[in-house]
Amino acid sequence: MNDDCKDMSENSITSPPAPAAKTSVSGNLRKALGPGILVACAAIGGSHLVWSTQAGANYGWSLLWLVLLANLLKFPFFYFGQRYTAATGESLLAGYMRRGKGYVWIFLGINILTGTINIAGVGMLSGALLAGYGLGGVAVAHLTVGLILVCALLLFLGHYRLLDGMAKVIIVVLAVATLVAVFVAVPQRVEPVEGFVAESPYTLAGFAFIVLLIGWMPAPIDLSAWSSLWMFSRERQTGHFATRRETAIDFHIGYASATVMAVLFLALGALVMHGSGRTFSETGIGFSSELVALYTETIGAWAHWLILTAAFVTMFSTTLTCVDGYPRSLAACCVLLGGLPLERMPRLHRVWMVVAVASSAVVVLFFVSNLLQLLAFAAAVSFLTSPVLAYINYKVMNGPNVPPADRPGPALHALSLVGMVFFALMAAAYLWVLLGR
Repeated sequence: MNDDCKDMSENSITSPPAPAAKTSVSGNLRKALGPGILVACAAIGGSHLVWSTQAGANYGWSLLWLVLLANLLKFPFFYFGQRYTAATGESLLAGYMRRGKGYVWIFLGINILTGTINIAGVGMLSGALLAGYGLGGVAVAHLTVGLILVCALLLFLGHYRLLDGMAKVIIVVLAVATLVAVFVAVPQRVEPVEGFVAESPYTLAGFAFIVLLIGWMPAPIDLSAWSSLWMFSRERQTGHFATRRETAIDFHIGYASATVMAVLFLALGALVMHGSGRTFSETGIGFSSELVALYTETIGAWAHWLILTAAFVTMFSTTLTCVDGYPRSLAACCVLLGGLPLERMPRLHRVWMVVAVASSAVVVLFFVSNLLQLLAFAAAVSFLTSPVLAYINYKVMNGPNVPPADRPGPALHALSLVGMVFFALMAAAYLWVLLGR
């Protein structure tokens, strides 16, 4: 099994960090960087390439405030994942267990559902982009299943770290390309076609899109548990367990990057497509082609293969991260709930990975008619689970085992309460509309 799974089995659930590892930020910051940035790598996927871009294309700049608000209100709950581990030396899921088995069971149930559909969703977008290399004759569903299997194989063979490092480089390329595309698109922004009337997002139809945008912006809250577990993987890799300050720096770099990229993708959609009379296709190949065209129309046709490769590797990295992250957290839940020895972790990780791959393949092959339909369902489920996971993370971060100095201060406390209320009210409103009022 890969080293990431091995270090989970050895020390990534409940064992405290060695005191000697708590060293200065200046000497060990480079060793501490990783988990927060890895979450950003996972986030800059479906939420950005799909929902941010569509928000700009469909509604112009109208939903920029919502993108920023969603990132702001989810900030505490993602931050708690790494901050809790840095403060206590145990994973966030171990903190769930301290509050009661019920919290772990809730997380387990949510992740079994969201893991399957989210892996299928990001995998299908990866498959659609792969088809852009002249593989249009192969069904996107078959390409998707093949890619998910490749991800699992790489994880089994232990090549995750190498590919993850490559993906981070490609994401930097994508970020630079997106920034250049937005910069070039500003003076060349599309002029509205004759008779164009801007669509308002503040309708029932627009509300449905708002839900999808929030659900995956910047990522599902489930990922907060992943970053907590990845901190132990990073410790084993470098021999250094991040201090609280180093953890904060790592998290803020990753989260700020994801937020900025979300704004850039929205801007690109608004500048190049809004008012043009064009809309995104719901088919996988059609959507991926239109996504790449957003760049080539502004940067130039020469950038087609560069952008296609950057987008594909970005989504493949997201898929790979999900194939690792969901089984990892589910395996940790099983160890905690069953009181199992940590040595069982690698085997459980393998089992859950097989289950995740098989269930995602079934969804893609038999229950999905188009890409956007699957991504919409995945985003809606993530949205509905947001208030539940946000509440649990907040409770854990305020637990008696957390040193008072590490608990949320007044500003973070207030932001957490506002976020929980906002997500709960929005989820209730969505269910009310969905169920026919």
